[in-house]
Amino acid sequence: MTQIPVFDGHNDALLRLWKGGIDAAIETFQSANAGHIDLKKARAGGFVGGFFATFPPPGGTFVMPKFEPPYDEPLPPMLPQREALAMVVEQAAVLVRLEAADLVRICKSARDIAPAMLEGRIAALLHMEGAEAIDPDLQALDVLYAAGLRSLGIVWSRPTIFGHGVPFRYPSDADIGPGLTPDGKRLVARCKELGVMVDTSHLNMKGFWDVADAGLPLVATHSNAHAISPGARNLTDAQLKAVGETHGMVGLNFGTVFLREDGRAAPYGAIDAAMRHLDHMIKHAGEDHVGLGSDFDGAPMPEGLEDCGKLDTLRDAMRRHDFGDPLIAKICNENWLSFLDRTLT
Repeated sequence: MTQIPVFDGHNDALLRLWKGGIDAAIETFQSANAGHIDLKKARAGGFVGGFFATFPPPGGTFVMPKFEPPYDEPLPPMLPQREALAMVVEQAAVLVRLEAADLVRICKSARDIAPAMLEGRIAALLHMEGAEAIDPDLQALDVLYAAGLRSLGIVWSRPTIFGHGVPFRYPSDADIGPGLTPDGKRLVARCKELGVMVDTSHLNMKGFWDVADAGLPLVATHSNAHAISPGARNLTDAQLKAVGETHGMVGLNFGTVFLREDGRAAPYGAIDAAMRHLDHMIKHAGEDHVGLGSDFDGAPMPEGLEDCGKLDTLRDAMRRHDFGDPLIAKICNENWLSFLDRTLT
């Protein structure tokens, strides 16, 4: 049986490679290692491309929660813009070096994606998770766009000058606090002008609807169904419906804490939960607007899907769930690629 390729809505491989040292990134990416994505795993699992995130991690004494429900963890403080920009540039440099080594191809338009995959290179779209690196005058946005940035998340949960995210809270929904600030609305308007995709994952509910008011397709690259797993990071039925109505996209997050009904990080049972999320997301957003948003290298993975080399576990689960290859192909790559054809000129 031919392996259906996967084009992924979100991963944190650049963060992991950056933490290991920029000079070692090429060698690390070419060799099997403890990470979720490398060249060998990608080839084994049919991982052909996706959105590669830059992300300035929180400093100080902040520690990620253990996700033992119920939980309500405080968010880290805002990050200074210059500090964030330095980390984003360094992580983007990792991607540039991978391209120079002919391991990936940075795709600045939809037209770049198919040739990259035909050449056997991973098709990489540069994404920024959280807009801390962007100044109020949006000068950094223009520079990063020229460097290849084509997708932007307004927040990674912690607040920015542009908007407010959701806390690490379970159970909860995202109806928490104010939405986009005036600077945030200007940022979204500029993204619309440039053709930069705006990602609402991590954004609170008011901010989500503010993006909708801007006339953009609603995209949540790595979020699941709140009706199945009622954590703050997942989307309500009304939000999923709006994703479909605006011809946007929602990507299934493989992170166990976003899949499991009990909000725990445990790996067992998470693949079955993923099928329930896909059912629900398809029901409310429509089968043309649901894809994958793995969160590889950024979240705890399900049993049997520990890295991108094991994507057959997910394909097999979808077949057992009576999805059929045409629908599986839509979820695995066709919906993201069709969306990019419509929006990434």
